[in-house]
Amino acid sequence: MSAARRARSRTALLATSGAAVAALLLSACGSGGTSGGGGETNFVAGSDGIDTAGKGDRAAAPDLSGKTIDGGQLDVADYKGKVVVLNVWGSWCAPCRAEAKNLEAVYQDTKDQGVQFVGINTRDTSTGPALAFEKEFGVTYPSLYDPTGRLMLRFEKGTLNPQAIPSTLVIDRDGKVAARTLQPLSEEKVREMLDPVLAEK
Repeated sequence: MSAARRARSRTALLATSGAAVAALLLSACGSGGTSGGGGETNFVAGSDGIDTAGKGDRAAAPDLSGKTIDGGQLDVADYKGKVVVLNVWGSWCAPCRAEAKNLEAVYQDTKDQGVQFVGINTRDTSTGPALAFEKEFGVTYPSLYDPTGRLMLRFEKGTLNPQAIPSTLVIDRDGKVAARTLQPLSEEKVREMLDPVLAEK
C-alpha cells in the first residue's frame, strides 16, 4: 500500500472513531453513573460516584476556550491559580435542571475563596434555550457554548474526562483534573468534590 493511501486510510479510520466517540459521549442525558479506574487510568473510582486522582496522577485539562452562550469569549486556562468547577450541561437535560441551583449556591459561597465555576453547554442547537435556562435557575457563572461536544472530546481517554450529561469536574490550581462525577449533584456533593481540592496548598 502506498504512503498516500495509508494516510488516507488512517484519516478515514480516525474520522470514524471520532464520530463513534461523539455518538457515545452525547448519546443521552442520563441520571448518572460511575466509570471504573482500572486499566491504563490513574484515578480511583469512588463508591459515592466521585472519581478522584492524587496530586501526582492528575492529567492536565485540555484547551477549553471559545465563545460563551452570551456571545463573549472565555478560556479556562485564564483561571489557573484558582480551583475550577466545570459542569457539562444542556437546557434539555432534566438532571441538569435538578442540579443547577445547587451549583449556583456553592458558587456564590466559594467564589471569594479562589473558586471559579464554568459551564459547558452542549447539544443545544441555539443559545436561546441555554440563556433561558440560566435565567430560570439564576445561574450567574459563564458557560462555553459547545453544541457538537468538541470540547469534551479534547480530554484524553483514560483520564477523568466528561462522559455523560451532566458531568462535573474539579480542576486544581495547576490546571489539572482532580475529581469527576457523572451524576447530578446536591450542594453537599458539590462540596464533597470541591473541598479537598480547595484545601490543597
